[in-house]
Parts: sequence; structure tokens; C-alpha cells
Amino acid sequence: MFRRSDPLRRLNAGLLVIAFVLSLFAGRLVQLQTIESDVYTARALKQRLHKLELPAVRGDITDAHGHPLAKTVEARAVFADPYMIKDGQRPKVVAALAPMLGLNPDQLLKKISTPDSRFVYLARGITPDQGRMVEALRLTGIDTLREYRRIYPNDRLAAGVIGFVNHEGRGGAGLESAMNSELAGVDGWQRVEISPTGQHIPMGEDSKRPPVPGKGVRLTLLRDLQAKAQEAIEEQVRATGAHSGSVIVMDPRTGQILAMATTPGYDPNHYGRSKPADWGNPVIQDAYEPGSTNKVITAAAVLEKGGVTPQTPFRVPDRIQRYDRTFHDSSPHPTERLTFAGVLAKSSNVGTILASEHITAQTLYDYLRAFGFGERTGVGLPGESVGLLSPPSKWSGTDRYPISFGQTVSVNALQMASVYATIANGGVRVTPHLIAGTTGPDGVFTAAPPPAQRRVISDRTAQEIIRMLEGATTDEGTAPKARIPGYRVAGKTGTAEIANPACGCYKGGGYTSSFAGFAPADDPQLVVQVVVQKPTRGSHYGGDVAAPVFRDVMAFALKTRKIPPTGGVPPKIDIYARD
Repeated sequence: MFRRSDPLRRLNAGLLVIAFVLSLFAGRLVQLQTIESDVYTARALKQRLHKLELPAVRGDITDAHGHPLAKTVEARAVFADPYMIKDGQRPKVVAALAPMLGLNPDQLLKKISTPDSRFVYLARGITPDQGRMVEALRLTGIDTLREYRRIYPNDRLAAGVIGFVNHEGRGGAGLESAMNSELAGVDGWQRVEISPTGQHIPMGEDSKRPPVPGKGVRLTLLRDLQAKAQEAIEEQVRATGAHSGSVIVMDPRTGQILAMATTPGYDPNHYGRSKPADWGNPVIQDAYEPGSTNKVITAAAVLEKGGVTPQTPFRVPDRIQRYDRTFHDSSPHPTERLTFAGVLAKSSNVGTILASEHITAQTLYDYLRAFGFGERTGVGLPGESVGLLSPPSKWSGTDRYPISFGQTVSVNALQMASVYATIANGGVRVTPHLIAGTTGPDGVFTAAPPPAQRRVISDRTAQEIIRMLEGATTDEGTAPKARIPGYRVAGKTGTAEIANPACGCYKGGGYTSSFAGFAPADDPQLVVQVVVQKPTRGSHYGGDVAAPVFRDVMAFALKTRKIPPTGGVPPKIDIYARD
């Protein structure tokens, strides 16, 4: 017969088994809570803990009167928690968000199909209204965050100066790039714990570093004057079929740039729709041969070092040979007996060569350098070209002659404008600048350091050149179209041939048409320079192409700045020498 074993023995055996199992649980519990507790705690915290960016508010860029040229506005970012989005829900999420946010459906599906991720951005910089529309959908695993985006309320206005902020939140061109560290501020962050259902755990870890707002930047530009300059140059470039153009307006006494307009330009709100080649600023990035506007430097050198005066007579044919090269004036003419003032007023290349032979090549080079050729202007914009100015030791036997009238040497437009500002300021060069100062997060304005100054020519020489430059706007000069009723105007035309890379010569390269001048001539307060590259319709002469733009912009600037006519009587300029 079957006999049961001792019940006590069965009970003891069962207790031993239970004790063994409990010891395994206890051991594992000890392992989890003591030996490996830090590891598992860290893993659990990592699953719950999320670090959120707290972007800093980028500082505004304004004109001299506080009108915003670039500003930061509130926006929204859309993000997903892929862990919470189930397989069957993903097509619904894509169908709802892709058309609303303008996203690529395939890329959106890929972003929300990463189950090991708890946070991924789907869209950034959308409007608050779009953000509220996303929130109203109540899609599981989809939410929004507050952030900021950059806008340019004046569209294309001064885009070459201001630049833009790229999709990564950094300055991509212009002052947005050059002053990115000041404008951007310092981003903050916040760490929060999120439950598996996506809820914020109130008593969980919650630490943060507040963002530090960026500084605001106040420019010396005047919005209305900038708009006028931009309108005028765009209209003239269209009318003449030109390749490009620029206008600079400066205060010669302070070095402040009041307008810097270029065309073609772009809209920084939609910079991606334009060519990267248009994102720069040709005023400081493009070097060109200045042509006759450069003759004022030769004039300054021969007046101070060559024993020449405005009344010094020169017999000026329409062409002259030096060594193996023949140089000529812009149009044929019989031999004329001109004063040096007449040489400048009629913009004679031959007369300028004759005058330049009163000084050495080294002296001419020294004056070009003193006026700022071959060095950066100091304006602080990125990508500035210093132009081309070789030392006399590298000049060929004939280089000094075209250099004297503005060829075989290159400058950027701001370098050339600074030359005329120096003359208008009595021979003292003030470093051109755009930045008036910055405004901190506390609202306190800090003015920029005063610009550097240096004397280039004597006041007497500057005044003689100013009187000579008034001759250019007379009926016998090259720029009567630059005259402004009621004001005395001084300036100089430039019509320079452009080198043709196809032949390594000037034939077929086109022209650079320019005019630089100031008003009132007897008390210069404003300098305007106009440069038009490669006009193809009508005249290509600076007096016809650039001078009218100078007149329109200068007249508007004088009115805007409330500068009245001085009432002075223009001096009589002796163009022709007396026998």
C-alpha cells in the first residue's frame, strides 16, 4: 500500500524551497538597491529627464532714430515624442502636420518613427497662430514650445548692411554675422522630468539656467534717406540696363554713414530665394578701378609737393605718348591751354598725366596710401576688399600714368567715398563707421568709441581742391547735371573702363560710371558717392549716369537734415589759362 511520508519532512522541504526563492529575490533586491542602484537610478532618470533649450532674445538692429531694421518676435517650435506615437497613429500625424507646416511628409514620418527618442523638433520659427492650430489637433506625442524668430520689417531695405539670421539661428551675412556674439546673447536651458505618458512631473527634478538677452545695435543709417538712396539707384540701374549700382551718403565731419544702398539686393526675410552671390555688400566687397574720381588724390599730391597751383597752365592735347603707350582723353579735341583747375573740371587724363610728372612715383603712392587705398576702411562689415595698390617697386615703366587718373589701381566704393569725405572735412580723414552704439538688456545705451582721425592733407590744400571741384558742376565741367538749385555743389565724375578678362584688355569690358561730391561746397556737411557698373543703354559717362542720382539723393538728404543754402557766391573758376 502507498504510504505518505512524514508531513513534517514535507513541510520542512517546502519551507526550504520557499526560503531559497526568497533569498534569490532578496539578493536581487540588494543588488538593485545597493550595489547597482546608481546605474538603474541613472537609467530611470535619463528616461524621464529632458533638457529643453531656452533661446535668448536676439537684440534688435535700428536706424539712428530707433526705427527697427531687424527685430525678434515671438514664435513657436513644434516637437514630437516618438516614443508615445504608436505605429497606427503615425500616418494620421503626418497627414495633419505636413500640409499645415509645409513639411516633407517622408522626412516627417522618419522623424516621428524613432522609438528610442523622446524629443525631436519637427518645425521651428512658426507663428503663434500656427502653434495654436497644432495644439488644437491634440495629437498624442505632439506639442509646441515658445521660441523666437528674426524678421526684417523693411524687407530689402539695407539688406547688404544688415544681413540675415540663418536657420541655425546665427548671423549669415552683414552686421548680423559681424556682430553675432553681441546680438545673439546667451541661450539658457531647463531640465524637467516627464512621465511615460508625457506629463510634467511636478516634484521631479527641475533646474534651469535663464537665457541672457542679446544687445540691441543702433546704426548711423537714416531709414528714410536709405530708402531714397535705394530707390534712386535701383531706378537708374533699370533705366541704363546696368549690372549693378551703389550709393553712399556720409557725414564728413563725423565719419557716420547715413545711407549705404546697393542693387541688386535681396529680402533677408526670404534669403533662401536669392542667390548667395547677392548676400554680400558690393560697397565694401567689390573692388573696381575708380577712374577720374581718383584724380583728386593726384591733385592733392601735386598741389602740396609738386609746386602746382590751381592757376598753373598746361598745354593739353587729346592724346600723349609715354614710352610705348599712348594715353588719351575721353573724346578727341584740339590742343587746349587749361589751368590745373580746368584740367580737373574737364577731367582730362592727359592734363592729369602732365601734372603728375611734377611729383615722383613714390610721392603719388604715399598720397594714395594716406587717403586709405590698400587698407580696410574700418567700417566693420565682413568680407571687405582692400583693393589693389602695388608699391612703386612693382610698377612697370608706364604704370604711374594710368594710376594718376584712376586706372591700374582698384578700390572699394567706401574707400573712394572716404577720400571725398576727407577733402570735405578740411583734409582730416575720419574712419567711416555704421555703429552708433549698443543697448544692453537693462536698456542702457552705450555709445560706440569715437572713430580714429588723421590729417592727410593741409586745410589749405583741401580748400583749393574744393574750389576746383566746383568747376565740375559748371556748364564747362563734366557734371552740370549734379547741380542743386540754391546750393553750391562740388564733385568729380568718373568714367573708367573695366578690364575684359576674355582678352586681358579694356576692349569690350564696359564702364564704371561714378560721381562723388559734397554740399554745400562752402560748408560741406554731406558727401554722396554714386557708382554704376556697366551701363548698357544711353550714355556711359559719369556725368550722365551717376550725377543725376547724386543730385536726387543729395537734394533729399539736405532737406532731411534741414541744411539750408549758405548763400555764398561760387568762386569764378578759370578753366582756360590766359595767354
